[in-house]
Amino acid sequence: MRNTGPARVEDELASLSIGKAARLLRRREISPLDLVEAALARIEKLNPALDAFLTVTAERARRDARLAERAFKRGRRGSTPGPLHGIPVALKDNIWTRGVRTTAGSRILGHFVPSRDSEVARRLARARAILVGKTNLHEFAYGISNENPHYGPVRNPWARDRISGGSSGGSAAAVATGMCFASVGTDTGGSIRIPSALCGIAGLKPTYGLVSVERIVPLSLSLDHAGPMARSVEDLCMVLEAIAGEYPKGAARPDVRRLARNRPRRLRLGWPKQYFFERVDPEVHKLVEAAAKRFQDLGGRLEEVSLPHLHDCIDPITNIALAEAARYHESQGYFPSRANEYGEDVSSRLALGREVRAVDYLAAFDVLRIVTQDFDGAFERVDAILAPTLPVTAPLIGEKEIQIGGESETVRSALVRLNRPANGTGHPAISIPCGFTRAGLPVGLQIIAPRWCESRLLAIALAYEEATEWRRKRPLLN
Repeated sequence: MRNTGPARVEDELASLSIGKAARLLRRREISPLDLVEAALARIEKLNPALDAFLTVTAERARRDARLAERAFKRGRRGSTPGPLHGIPVALKDNIWTRGVRTTAGSRILGHFVPSRDSEVARRLARARAILVGKTNLHEFAYGISNENPHYGPVRNPWARDRISGGSSGGSAAAVATGMCFASVGTDTGGSIRIPSALCGIAGLKPTYGLVSVERIVPLSLSLDHAGPMARSVEDLCMVLEAIAGEYPKGAARPDVRRLARNRPRRLRLGWPKQYFFERVDPEVHKLVEAAAKRFQDLGGRLEEVSLPHLHDCIDPITNIALAEAARYHESQGYFPSRANEYGEDVSSRLALGREVRAVDYLAAFDVLRIVTQDFDGAFERVDAILAPTLPVTAPLIGEKEIQIGGESETVRSALVRLNRPANGTGHPAISIPCGFTRAGLPVGLQIIAPRWCESRLLAIALAYEEATEWRRKRPLLN
């Protein structure tokens, strides 16, 4: 690193990609403790304004950094540390961490300290990533604004009067501002992709079942996913390599070296005929169209695809989430006996969940099978589908309704509308930055691929990312 002042060095270190940081660590030009101290300094400086972290594990992180530093010094000839070895990361605070408080953003679990790690935390520890803390989230991951009544709202680093998005909003704000290099979030109706889009980072919801949700406080087990959030597609790939389970026989496991070699050529990209471009802010629509044009410049071919049953799936997905969330909270003895300890929005949804009829819950899965067939039919003709991640940019904190194209819509409805289909079908979906509005707010491009095709999805996203400059933009912070 250049010999500059402490603040400048901190900024440079915190802005590194995981790949660049890993190379500098292997060459011993920097140490894991350098990276940890840079991350902790950013947390100390920025977290009071953004409220991204609920728990900071500074002592543990410094201890692990010193252990990693010794490992690099005594490394045997021919042995190569993994890409996450010595890299500061965070975890959403519904993911169990042994010996570290895991609140799920709730008052009810405010003092819960797990005795065991989640599978995700275990895999990251095995990769020698360094945990710097647990991030704020919408209470019990059941919301999209990250306006938490118990721990405060996570503020958007691009405009602090606006929401970060939820429920993984603390992770998105922390990654965007260099308080960590990556995080793992959860996504039941867009909770990785929504905050990633609103905060200008990359976020991946993998194929359903690829990343274990074992010992993650559940929202809806039929819809819950866990996945990586980072500042670049390459960094997403490195985290996914560490946390992913087994792929089916014949599926290509994502690998940074393979992605670098195998740039996609003659891409066939689907442009949805229905649903995804209805009630979308004109600036968002224009930036997503520009992203599609950039793919065409790279040799891709756009083809209109039909997904005729998408309009039918939103209420069924809602019924599944309502019923399964209510059942979990009842089974733990939290609701309704402790209803006064919940925020009003989560409490009201749990009450609604108790009213979902069994016949409607079961019928919802029939609808999802039809919608899944629509997507699978489209993927016989195209490699992936392009869409906006969200129809709007970040709403104001406290805003309940917004206007889109002259029509009023609740913030919740607007932010989940374009994300929920991929949760219902289980297809992998990524959000990557595709531009900024005149007001300077980030816009996300969503790319959806066939199940178990994360390698293809990440390669497509990487090709676009490297052909643009959006990943290099950072929020201006004081």
